[in-house]
Amino acid sequence: MAAERVCCAVSVSGPGGGPLSCSGVVLSRGPGLVLCRGAVFSPFLRGGPAAWAQPDALPPDALLPGLRLLVLQPPPGPRPFDVPAGGLRRHEARLLALVPCGAFQQALVRVFGRTERWRFGGEEAGDDPRALTWFAWLRVPGLGTPEGGWTGRASASRLRKGEGLLACGSPFGALCPDLFLNTLSKGVVSNVAGEENALLLTDARCLPGTEGGGAFLPSPAGPLLVAVIAASFCWKGAEWVGLTLLCSLDAILSSSADVLGEAGLALPPVPRREPAASGIKQDPPGGAALVECGAAWGSGVLLAPRLLLTCRHVVEAGVPLHVTLPPGPSRAAAVLTGRVVFATEASSPFDVAAVELEESVPGFVSPRLADTFLPGEEVSVVGFGALGRACGPSVTAGVLSAVVAVAGRPIMLQTTCAVHGGSSGGPLLSSRDGRLLGIVASNTRDTGAGATYPHLNFCVPVTVLQPPVARYRRTGDPAAFAVLNQAGEGVRAAWRLQRQQGPPSKL
Repeated sequence: MAAERVCCAVSVSGPGGGPLSCSGVVLSRGPGLVLCRGAVFSPFLRGGPAAWAQPDALPPDALLPGLRLLVLQPPPGPRPFDVPAGGLRRHEARLLALVPCGAFQQALVRVFGRTERWRFGGEEAGDDPRALTWFAWLRVPGLGTPEGGWTGRASASRLRKGEGLLACGSPFGALCPDLFLNTLSKGVVSNVAGEENALLLTDARCLPGTEGGGAFLPSPAGPLLVAVIAASFCWKGAEWVGLTLLCSLDAILSSSADVLGEAGLALPPVPRREPAASGIKQDPPGGAALVECGAAWGSGVLLAPRLLLTCRHVVEAGVPLHVTLPPGPSRAAAVLTGRVVFATEASSPFDVAAVELEESVPGFVSPRLADTFLPGEEVSVVGFGALGRACGPSVTAGVLSAVVAVAGRPIMLQTTCAVHGGSSGGPLLSSRDGRLLGIVASNTRDTGAGATYPHLNFCVPVTVLQPPVARYRRTGDPAAFAVLNQAGEGVRAAWRLQRQQGPPSKL
């Protein structure tokens, strides 16, 4: 069954207010069961927001009386807009229980440090943060069919970073469902955390109202439900991170076992599934490493057993530098010390630094380097943006949106991958064959509006870096990198994000 036929919108109204709405997923059509976010019931709790602090499930009588719950589903076939209500199907529903997901809550606490001012939802989200980990089970008799069964699902425990995901939810909930009901978005698994990957991040772009919708894995038999959208937006301080927060379906079902058992509902087992071939096979992907220098931190990419490249703004002369390598198939996690052997001048357009490690990386595999760039090709960025060391490098996907050349020579790569603070210095990879295309230098910030745009970013092409790297490995002389300081005015103007003649750029 297609993903958009498994999803729905949920509307809640009552004497205390409403209607409020969110997205949901149909878990079963025999009997009719829908899972959605719990926060939509916040205004209708008898005990007020304090109810979200308790560890146990809440029964239906925890809500104020007189509520009306509706589940909206699209009609079969193409959705007509030129008939009243677009032929939408509306089903009466009742609450079975509100359930907290403990594994998801524990992963949230571990990954998103309270000191880093993380927020989830829209810029003015008013939801109690404690409600983020609660989910609602609804009985929907109108969805039940004699031949109905459970929606196909997959376990999140074997997901790979970089593996493709399809998100489905209704932007703005039940507002104008003729247009927005069950909208699709495509992305990848950006990161995972917690027991059995209870918490997931994806770069699939979702909007407020899609919370409660589903994230699906493609399969020959049709999309398999693997997670539920918990928050469409993630903010770190004032920076929009551009990732969507998911809770694994496994974790929700495990937390709901008692509730489902008391209702006489037995889940069928999940078929064993091997990781998809599309995921990132190398770990750390692309040779990515965490680089910490004093209070500053960023990413880096290994180009030789003892040589790492990162960005100049990540390092500082005379300050101890540490490189953390995530565990790989042939080695355990390691923290190595290093020293900066070269950093470009502040006036250089290329924001690059070379780090010599004090010891060789065991099991090092030299990356394959690209020599051509094709605008529109699918690419991935790997780095420690936003989450830092909390759960290893994140992966975001997009396309190579532009190749900027001066005198026929590529000097800047632009991509649509989501890039955040801490991604600087990480590798840009071809999604097709894993070749290293360049290193991330920055995303975009509008200094006038004060807005950061994670999906417009700039990378230094590997063709600019490879000649001085090869010369340094041959001679051991850091002066091999001095060529990066000798760029002409055309290159400098491009990296200043302005023409050689004209007003200063506000980016």
